[in-house]
Amino acid sequence: MRVEQLMCRDVVTVTPETTLKEVAALLAKHRISGMPVCDAEGRVVGVVSEADILWKELGGSPGGGGLLARVLDRAYGVTERVAAVTAGDAMTSPPVTVAPGATVATAARLMIDHAVNRLPVLEDGRLVGIVARSDLVRAFKRSDEEIEREISEDVLLHTLWIDPDSISLAVTGGVVTVAGEVDNRSTAELIEHFVRLVPGVASVRSLLRFRLDDLSRRTAASADSLTRRV
Repeated sequence: MRVEQLMCRDVVTVTPETTLKEVAALLAKHRISGMPVCDAEGRVVGVVSEADILWKELGGSPGGGGLLARVLDRAYGVTERVAAVTAGDAMTSPPVTVAPGATVATAARLMIDHAVNRLPVLEDGRLVGIVARSDLVRAFKRSDEEIEREISEDVLLHTLWIDPDSISLAVTGGVVTVAGEVDNRSTAELIEHFVRLVPGVASVRSLLRFRLDDLSRRTAASADSLTRRV
């Protein structure tokens, strides 16, 4: 599954000059938790979110606000956030972005690695959508039939060039059982790896057999080569 299949295409944006009061009103009006900040040329220069608004609730002093202040301090920093008046002052910049053709797994990894809840989606530098953590969670709720179809068509046929009819697939409650015989161990491990990346897959039970253990042969060959050099 690709980002373009999940992203929201009707994106609410603000400029760096938009006040945080206006940002708060837009977030509430559209029931969203964050939005891209775009400059006069339409380039995405940052992202502003509910967390940035919460800094204003600290009442001015970074040291005040008790537990909320300490939590936000660890996550976002202090002085600039508290003093921010506009979206440009408060935004996270540079923005972490993703391409529409990126996989859902790639988007999830970017969100986790950068501790962000949403990613502007850019195509040739142009904003075409936005994808949030809630969108990725929604993808995980897909039916077993949808999961099986993606494994057959996207993973086996289009990614690994394997005839889906040569592999036995069963999906129950997001648990995938894959069986059959493939040429080598590398292929068996690749199938299991890519199946695990499919949104909605809870776990993989591989019963794949292989005719050649090419990984063991490579290890043995490497060891033999090293021995000869020594």
